[in-house]
This record gives sequence, structure tokens and C-alpha cells, in this order.
Amino acid sequence: MERVEVLAARVWRERADAHAERADALTAGHRARRARGEAHPVEDFLYTYYPTRPSRLRRWHPGAGVVLEGADERAGWRHYVADDGGTRVDHETLRTERAATVAFVDGLLRATARRPAQLGCFGLHEWAMVYRDEDTRHAVPLRLGARGTDEVVESHRIRCSHFDAFRFFTDAAAPRNAVTPTRERQVELEQPGCLHAGMDLYKWADKLGPLVPGELLLDTFALAHDIRVLDMRASPYDLADLGYAPVRIETPTGKAAYAAAQRGFAERGAELRRRLLDALGSPLRA
Repeated sequence: MERVEVLAARVWRERADAHAERADALTAGHRARRARGEAHPVEDFLYTYYPTRPSRLRRWHPGAGVVLEGADERAGWRHYVADDGGTRVDHETLRTERAATVAFVDGLLRATARRPAQLGCFGLHEWAMVYRDEDTRHAVPLRLGARGTDEVVESHRIRCSHFDAFRFFTDAAAPRNAVTPTRERQVELEQPGCLHAGMDLYKWADKLGPLVPGELLLDTFALAHDIRVLDMRASPYDLADLGYAPVRIETPTGKAAYAAAQRGFAERGAELRRRLLDALGSPLRA
């Protein structure tokens, strides 16, 4: 990749400082709870499901094709290299080291972007994870109780296309799904309306490391957070004591609210997906 931009020391350091401040704001609640030894069933998901570390989030990278002036200290960082007049991400070596990841992410993002968003799942994956099971995934009561939760599952057609949601279905719920997602079918089945596909944009940004500009990494993290909140508000759990009003997907009004929010997330995800492909050096073309 040819050099496309040179950033003066003042410019890139301001961006790095702004990035760190934004990352600190995004992780403040989690860091405070961790210091107190507390956990949160909604907010802490991104730190358990994904290997998220606040210190990693606050480290800014310029992405590939950007030379930083006056950044001698970064020349010793992993995946950085000194260049004429500055320091840059060693994107050639990084792409070689992570060739399999880069190829998979590129293929997955392109396949997902080509498909229309499906908005009719209504978050029933969370309900399927507790269907006919005495145990729940969180120490939070079920809003409709066990019987009411089971009735919601039984009265709907479940259409979950994402393996990392489907794999947590109870044994009784799995046969009720319209498809059988597997890891091998992920590229075949992923679609942009899926909440998990939207959250996973953060996972792919994190796996691509310094190839991804810091601002984009935090944008994907913010989207994942917002999606997680909807995911749990639409779940069978009663989170009122934690300040989360339910999205009652068992009702027509709740379904409409869920689909509207899902559409908004799909639109945000489409833009981030495009930016991730740009970061890989393979822009999304019609």
C-alpha cells in the first residue's frame, strides 16, 4: 500500500489524546465496577464475551498508510516500523502474519454487505437460551416467569442465523430454529440485520489490530454496546431494577419498536463494515 497521509506530531498526538479520553469514558463504568468487585449483566458483556481490555481500547493507532512524524517511541512497538520522516504501522508484515484472519474477515464482511437486512427475529435468541431450562444465563428474574417465557418461544417462529447465538440455545429450543447455523456456515448465513453480526464488527476490528484506525475501533465498540442494551431490553429478563425498560417483543408494539431499532443498527453497521473494508485496503464496491 502506498503512503497516503503524513500526520504532524501535534495532529496525531491530539487525535491519540482524544481517543484515550473517549475510550476512558466508554469503559468508566466497567472499570469502576471491576475495582469494587461487581458485575453487570448488560454492561459487562463486551468484556466477557469478547477479550476486551480497557487499556487496549485506549491505545490509538492511525491505521495503515499513515506516517506519524515525531513518533520515534513507536518505532519499537510491535507492528510498527520507522519510515522516512516518521513511523508507520508495518502493514505488510501484519497482513502476512494475520493473512488467514484478514482473508476471513474480508470475505465475511463482503458477503454480509451483499445481503438485505432481515428484521424479523425480534431477539428471540435470548428467549431460546432459557427455553424449558431451570437455569438462566444471568442472575436476573424472568419478566414473564418460566412458563410465560416458554409460551413466547412456542408461539413464534425462531429465525436465528448467527452461530454464536444459536450455540447457546437449550437442547429443547435448537430444533425450533428455522436454520442450523454452524461455524462453517457463518459466511453463508450472516446478514446485516442480525444484532450479533453488528456487535461482531467490534470483534473483527479488534482482531485486525493496528490495521484499524483507533476512531473506527471505538465506533465499533460503541455500536456493540448500544446493540447489547437493546438485546437485553428485548430479552426475557426483568431488568427494571437496573434502569432498563423492556422492549416487549411478545406484543405488536414491542415488535415494531425492536424492528425499528434493529434497522437503525443495521444502517450504522453498514457504514462501519464499509470502513473496515477500507482499512483492509479492499474497499466495498457495488
